[in-house]
Amino acid sequence: MSTAQENWKKKVLKEISKKPERKEKFELDSGIEVDRLYFPKATDEQYEEKLGYPGEYPYTRGVYPTMYRGKLWTMRQYAGFATAEESNKRYRMLLDKGTTGLSVAFDLPTQMGYDSDHPMARGEVGKVGVAIDTLADMETLFDNIPLEKVSTSMTINATAAILLAMYCAVAKKQGADLKKLSGTIQNDLLKEYIARGTYIYPPAASMKIITDIFAWCASEVPSWNTISISGYHIREAGSTAVQEVAFTLANAIAYVESAIAAGLDIDDFAPRLAFFFNAHNNLFEEVAKFRAARRLYAKIMRERFGSKSEKSWTLRFHTQTAGCTLQAQQPYVNLLRVTVQALSAVLGGTQSLHTNSFDEALALPTDESVTLALRTQQVLGYESGVTETIDPLAGSYYVEALTDEIERRAAEYIKKIDEMGGSVKAIERGFFQDEIATASYAYQQAIEHNEKIVVGVNQYREKERALPPVLKVTEEQELRQVDRCKQTKTTRDNNAVTERLAKISQVALTDENIIPHIVAAVEVYASVGEISDALRKVYGEY
Repeated sequence: MSTAQENWKKKVLKEISKKPERKEKFELDSGIEVDRLYFPKATDEQYEEKLGYPGEYPYTRGVYPTMYRGKLWTMRQYAGFATAEESNKRYRMLLDKGTTGLSVAFDLPTQMGYDSDHPMARGEVGKVGVAIDTLADMETLFDNIPLEKVSTSMTINATAAILLAMYCAVAKKQGADLKKLSGTIQNDLLKEYIARGTYIYPPAASMKIITDIFAWCASEVPSWNTISISGYHIREAGSTAVQEVAFTLANAIAYVESAIAAGLDIDDFAPRLAFFFNAHNNLFEEVAKFRAARRLYAKIMRERFGSKSEKSWTLRFHTQTAGCTLQAQQPYVNLLRVTVQALSAVLGGTQSLHTNSFDEALALPTDESVTLALRTQQVLGYESGVTETIDPLAGSYYVEALTDEIERRAAEYIKKIDEMGGSVKAIERGFFQDEIATASYAYQQAIEHNEKIVVGVNQYREKERALPPVLKVTEEQELRQVDRCKQTKTTRDNNAVTERLAKISQVALTDENIIPHIVAAVEVYASVGEISDALRKVYGEY
């Protein structure tokens, strides 16, 4: 440290002795202490190694050479509610208003492998997403939307293979070339065991289905992202930013190892692996998190797995702003939270983005609120100026120090998980769950003790005001979907359905790829619940 820097520190400490700072210690949620001021490092010899250039290893500065100067991120608003018909109207409205990609939210029964007419689905049909029972629903969902021309993300996990098969069946009916379809299925079951809970089968069976999807898509739908390895839900469950990076990349390692063990070549499937991260409130921590994740993943793929393809080294990711930060108190303040979070994703180099609507702490978003959320992205993209240059915060002493520290701490976590035997073993031991619970508890305690200020919650409260209009999914809409499900089951060729469901159960006992048989079943209108049950017979439930 230079003499001038030392003198400055002494001067500030003298001032602090007269008038203390606001807090004794400034610290991020990840436990990283924030220095008063950051200085350039003594040498810059590691610049090429640690930062390099966008579009080049280690991708700290972005996965494409020109980033947003060439093309903005995909503006992909997550949407789906009630029936396929009503969700189709929302998608077409969003496309008219300028969204550049679709993102499908499925209801809980669809995610858990139950049809709308199943007793377990009662009261949940269409509530947190759209209800999809058979191919008939999927045809309605994408009516008048040319699938060859639009990129679609589907947040679906345990039943991902079934919904992907339905999507491909609709595309074929439209006359689309499957090799031109682009989009993503989440298909990330490990994080379900860790943080979210919409799993059906035991981990080993889930990994078998996932690797079958990798193999099938590599030949049949080569432009499709076969998995979106998700840190989002890990963060929503209460993890820190460091844990989000570490646990997500540890899961990625498990998927890669499973695919290799199944006989797949890493450079055949790894280029289609994608990621999904959260954008939280601390702007600089989030930017550094995205940069650290890219660099760490590139090292893992090249050095640990010996991948030869540069496309296998690049961490491409979708970002969603943090739903867990949205507050029911003073809901319009959520607009400001979402803007800061979206800005962090853009400054961090995301490939696609969903901005939450301000009313999501109250209900699913209305047409008006989701439009405003989309407009937030458009203002960032076209008016803010942050897309004019690549990696605009590079060289910030603070951001670079945070990037290094997050990478270091995440790598330590991954080493610890490796020593346990990998993600599956760590999940079985409850390691991830315990770490997240501890972090979540500490965060909540900080709020309750007023160490962390949440505007409108523990400080700056206001008397309750009238709430904005909210979207409601009615019982009538649920019953309409139940009737539609029953009608499809009575009018299809049930002999063909029975035959193909039996084939799925039979193949599930073997090493044969199961996806072609799921495709054959959905094409004769076998339902999500029926196909899930055919697999439950063999795999059981976890």
